[in-house]
Amino acid sequence: MPRTLIVEADGGSRGNPGPAGYGAVVLDPETGEALAEAAEFLGTATNNVAEYKGLVAGLRAARALDPEACVHVRMDSKLVVEQMSGRWQIKHPDMKPLAAAARAVFPPEQVTYEWIPRAQNKHADRLANEAMDAGKNGKQWEPRDSRAALDTAAAPARSAAARAADEAAEAAEAPEVAEAPAPGWGAPDLGVPATLVLLRHGETALTPQKRFSGSGGTDPELSPAGRRQAEAAAVSLAARGTIQAVVSSPLRRCRETAEAVAARLGLEVRLEEGLRETDFGAWEGLTFAEVRERFPDDLDAWLASAAVAPTGGGESFEAVARRVAVARDKLLARYTGRTVLVVTHVTPIKTLVRLALGAPPESLFRMELSAASLSAVAYYADGNASLRLLNDTSHLR
Repeated sequence: MPRTLIVEADGGSRGNPGPAGYGAVVLDPETGEALAEAAEFLGTATNNVAEYKGLVAGLRAARALDPEACVHVRMDSKLVVEQMSGRWQIKHPDMKPLAAAARAVFPPEQVTYEWIPRAQNKHADRLANEAMDAGKNGKQWEPRDSRAALDTAAAPARSAAARAADEAAEAAEAPEVAEAPAPGWGAPDLGVPATLVLLRHGETALTPQKRFSGSGGTDPELSPAGRRQAEAAAVSLAARGTIQAVVSSPLRRCRETAEAVAARLGLEVRLEEGLRETDFGAWEGLTFAEVRERFPDDLDAWLASAAVAPTGGGESFEAVARRVAVARDKLLARYTGRTVLVVTHVTPIKTLVRLALGAPPESLFRMELSAASLSAVAYYADGNASLRLLNDTSHLR
């Protein structure tokens, strides 16, 4: 007979959304012994995201102990239990990839779910609060010496407002009677779009100096500031819990940024050649003022036409747009209906935004993209696209 393991998991957010963390414990069903614990501070997230993250962590801890085990999950989140049991529909887009991640840990027939009162979920609740307390102090949770001991001095109870927020969130996700579509401007159901979350790489030594840095230059690494930016983006994206794959330009600054995020998400990085930056030819490493001084006529021609390449065999914006569009189409075919982090450069991101909006080439000069900023475009089955986000740097503040 296969072994049975108990997983208890919980998550919390002090603000909903606010500083969030999860806790999970794997128990021996006969002795009650804690066989494994997991907890993590998530940054800013909702209660529901934290609870699902706790579930995934608990299931993964159980799998590490015995991938053949039958697992019985106990949680005080009725939302998660009902959704994972298949009795409630998962409607919120942030929950769908988390639920998919949970289902992928074990075959469905090996896992069962049970709702338990909060008072019976003290161990996981304590771990979640320890993780949030650690995050408040700028740290991550670490196991204590008495890792198997249940802290009978229960973690601080959630406030009435927090409990009300939990109940409201669950009510929003609970089953409801479908209404007939109203006539008029209602859009047809085009299914879940493929969403490209566009992350510009972190700073290099050239970035603060605003030097041309394309695919024909020195391929610089991230600076210390750039590495901090990449880690801040990783924390933010992990808290959102929506990224299902990571794709990167092959250039070093993007790879390093992508690897920081992928490591926190537990994903691999796929490289896509079409996402590399423009080749700026003889302008590589120069400031705009230096190019203006050395190649004034070439610069004026480049600014006036997307068909003109930089001096010395560089790449025109028209050429960049063609290869970026090919890379985009490959990604949309590969990741239909999924949310993908695309780590790339200024020109490819601006080009994807321009193409999504149907804007003219000169719009490339009318967008600002900060280092490690986030943008997002959703692509629908009818071929239309929707710009969801542009140059978000809130995670860097």
